[in-house]
Amino acid sequence: MISNHHHEIVLRGKNLTRKWGGLVAVNRVNIELKKGQIHAVIGTNGAGKSTLINLLSGEIELSDGSVELLGQDVTKSLQHQRARLGLGKSYQRNTIFNELTVFENCRLSAQANFQQPWKFWQDGQSCKFSNDQAMFVIQKTGLEHIMHRPSGEISHGQKRQLEVAMCLATNPQVLLLDEPLAGMGADETDRMLSFLMEIRKDHAILLVEHDMDAVFKVADVITVMVNGSVIAHGTATEVKENKDVKLAYLGEEA
Repeated sequence: MISNHHHEIVLRGKNLTRKWGGLVAVNRVNIELKKGQIHAVIGTNGAGKSTLINLLSGEIELSDGSVELLGQDVTKSLQHQRARLGLGKSYQRNTIFNELTVFENCRLSAQANFQQPWKFWQDGQSCKFSNDQAMFVIQKTGLEHIMHRPSGEISHGQKRQLEVAMCLATNPQVLLLDEPLAGMGADETDRMLSFLMEIRKDHAILLVEHDMDAVFKVADVITVMVNGSVIAHGTATEVKENKDVKLAYLGEEA
């Protein structure tokens, strides 16, 4: 079988299921993330989107199913073990140290994922590595002009950008982004979207997002969830035309 290296599958979830008591939050969901693609997961509130991301990242344990990352079975691996293998996640809630500068937050993230953290104090090279890495992601995300400001003082949109920068500083191959555009103005949204388009070629990106216009602009593949199950999957055009999707969304509003 000839495999297209550009679109190799780097993260695969099979029959992902999570039950809380009698409630099935995520119900036998199959998902494949490919390098070079932005894969959006959309759905109304309570569809199970954030739970899905947390199952993939290892933050929540699966009730059933399996997760494979870069060809390895990580179903039983903890979150930090998945991170070491190359899984990066940005959070809906802030994980930023407000009193540290934007640069220091990025440097800490890079340092945290450096292969041998216990060697820090004797290894100047690792500090050079984390400084270089921090600088690289700050330039990538366009945060240079505020890099020396305490993170608590920057705008909401800039904080969202910083979270993605911190995620990127861990040098992941797979990025899981949980509503990175939440609360952003139009300019900030555009900047974030061009940034995602720019880094897409080297990463597989899973985007959980409410902003439909943004999703249809950047997503190569879209998975639609309702009540914990996938009701549709395909390109933006296919999803827009899908009868079940129209019903789920219009039915919600009607």
